[in-house]
Amino acid sequence: MRTFVAFIFLLAAALPAGAEDAKPAKPRCDAPAAALKLSQPLTRVANRLARRQPITIVAIGSSSTAGVGASAPETTYPSRLEAELKARIPGAAIRVINHGASGEEVRDMLARFDSHVRDEHPDLVLWQLGTNTIVSETGIVPTSPIIHEGLKRIRAWGADAVLIDPQFAPKVLRYATADIMIELIDDVARNEQVSVFQRFALMRHWKTSAEIPFEMFLSDDLFHMNDWSYGCMAETLARAIVAALPEKPAEEIPSTVSAMSPRPAGQ
Repeated sequence: MRTFVAFIFLLAAALPAGAEDAKPAKPRCDAPAAALKLSQPLTRVANRLARRQPITIVAIGSSSTAGVGASAPETTYPSRLEAELKARIPGAAIRVINHGASGEEVRDMLARFDSHVRDEHPDLVLWQLGTNTIVSETGIVPTSPIIHEGLKRIRAWGADAVLIDPQFAPKVLRYATADIMIELIDDVARNEQVSVFQRFALMRHWKTSAEIPFEMFLSDDLFHMNDWSYGCMAETLARAIVAALPEKPAEEIPSTVSAMSPRPAGQ
């Protein structure tokens, strides 16, 4: 017995200090090719960068945009995206405005478009959508015309647009309508000729290809994202945005609304 106790004591002494409290190493931020490419060029953003003008990006959406699951405002995806873009486009004045609101469905977001999108005079709108419609089971089909209307308004305001589809998480996957929503968003984007940032495919890649357990990239509720996944999402999205900037920007066609509602002085 004394020998066994002595062995346990020696084993414990050999462990590095704090080893019993050590946390698993953070996984590498890996992304599939589909998540790194936007299907449409970001002409408005490219033109303003070419003219050395500031860039305003509005991130609108629900809790994934607001940052539920993040440990601080600085670790939400919009905040991390701003930092990532500034690192990739040195000298550019880039501002990402977070207009996420937890629990909202697409119709709720559209109701905020004038005050939270138009009035910010965006060059790029990132619209994260679809998850709450899936989990609330209020109906997928009525969502399509609402997305079309939102994209119509963004186009009239002269901004680029990127849709962001739902997260790959157990509390989303339990609904058969999840795949239907992904397809609906893709169809609308294709018809409207805008890009989709494929968050669902990105997170599925983490789980199935990189073999990262849900617990490492989701919060304890296995629904919302966490600091690591928000950061990796922002890094991947920043890479996709930069890749979508045409080397020789085409001249924009000014919209009636943007001509009537000029950007305030200094913006």
